[in-house]
Amino acid sequence: MARVSKVLSFSLPPETAGKIESLARSENRSRSELLREMVSVYERYRAEEEWQELFAFGEETARRFHIKNEDELFKILRGAA
Repeated sequence: MARVSKVLSFSLPPETAGKIESLARSENRSRSELLREMVSVYERYRAEEEWQELFAFGEETARRFHIKNEDELFKILRGAA
């Protein structure tokens, strides 16, 4: 049967490795569980960061083109402005 996980090997500063060990121990979890959750949290963080960048771009674009609300935007997009 094929392995359902992949073993990775990477280097960390001793302080960081110690923090991971300490966090895992304090939560009664394995390092692998902790790192999987860290990746998941980071993915959500990046998605939120990307959304905030997109939102800021939309606000700036609306200011530049004097678009006051979504109705005006939809009229422009439909070519009815």
